[in-house]
Amino acid sequence: MLDHNAPLRVADPTVARLIDQELRRQQQGLELIASENFASRAVIDAMGTPLTNKYAEGYPGRRYYGGCEVVDQIEQLAIDRLKQLFGAEHANVQPHSGAQANFAAFMAVVKPGETIMGMSLPHGGHLSHGAAVNHSGTIWRAVHYGVDPATGRIDYDQVREQARRERPRLIIAGGSAYARIIDFAAFRSIADEVGAIFLVDMAHFAGLVAGGVYPSPVPHAQVVTSTTHKTLRGPRAGLILSTAEYAKAIDKSVFPGTQGGPLQHVIAAKAVAFGEALTDDFKQYSRQVVDNAKALARGLTNRGYAIVSGGTDSHLMLVDLRPKNLTGKVAEAVLGRAAITVNKNTVPDDPQSPFVTSGIRIGTPAVTTRGMGVKEMGRIADLIDRALSQQHDEAALAKVRRDVETLTSAFPLYRAAGPAASRRSAASPGVR
Repeated sequence: MLDHNAPLRVADPTVARLIDQELRRQQQGLELIASENFASRAVIDAMGTPLTNKYAEGYPGRRYYGGCEVVDQIEQLAIDRLKQLFGAEHANVQPHSGAQANFAAFMAVVKPGETIMGMSLPHGGHLSHGAAVNHSGTIWRAVHYGVDPATGRIDYDQVREQARRERPRLIIAGGSAYARIIDFAAFRSIADEVGAIFLVDMAHFAGLVAGGVYPSPVPHAQVVTSTTHKTLRGPRAGLILSTAEYAKAIDKSVFPGTQGGPLQHVIAAKAVAFGEALTDDFKQYSRQVVDNAKALARGLTNRGYAIVSGGTDSHLMLVDLRPKNLTGKVAEAVLGRAAITVNKNTVPDDPQSPFVTSGIRIGTPAVTTRGMGVKEMGRIADLIDRALSQQHDEAALAKVRRDVETLTSAFPLYRAAGPAASRRSAASPGVR
């Protein structure tokens, strides 16, 4: 007979063992994927609660199920904190992911068959911004702008010319591998000129906006979407912000348009993360993320690696490996053997396929959460270079892996509370 009170290790030791393996991988390796981070214990605790048992279709005070008195308070708290965090007129915290937030937002403001215009995926955009393999690229007529291959930056004059030709109903800014600050005022000017709605997907830099180290799109865009993980350091999920004009349409598009019952345990975790992002500690963390990214980019440049656009203003960098005669696929695999996790990524006008690529994308949110600083970024640049320069030497890669574990052991992840933890400065961004 199933014991509902049995802990996971008793009820399903196989799953428990695999979770332990993943925890050790995170603890012992260097997590440099730009879209990943380490949520706090408080965020994780909120997700693992009986709130997962509650069905709550609808919105606070307007549910289709009884017994929602408590989850109404939790969801409203998440909404209020999110609006405060970004100064938004309206917030919806129910999207299950960033891609679902985008789909719901698109459906709220543009009709199927109308034209949307976003950044090209191979140039640093996102799959859900009209890529041909995504539903957003089939439900709407999608056109794309890119970056100037010579500079790796958006040319706003070219974007304006393209918008005048294509007359899109929706213009999208934001992407997954663009390292520079986006000029939201310029985009809004272009959108207004051609009669388009302006939407910003700030999934990658939302935490930097919250921390005050990246300009906010909220004053410029009618609609803003985001994930709640990445730089925001919450649970894996999404959100939508908008002006009051689009509030009703967006809420209706999320539910009942694209989703059913919201995940109340995840919404509780969002509330916790938004509360954390409102603190001065989070502002310090955000500044360190950007400082670390700039330092890591410098360290790689000094070792002969090419950084698309010449550097970064944010949490990530796109490394062009062609000067090193490497592909992204090879580099990702080699670094993985050394316990350094990155992802292969196309570079502008990449001659390789998306399955091979000429680059890798690197980010600093996760290592900064552990408490690493500029000094450690120099060490990480050296570890990356050593691994890639000695890719065929298993003994050398094993030595890099040991050095990685030495570095990560000095910045514990999810360590047990105790006297040593209590002595750590409260201002440190490390996860306890």
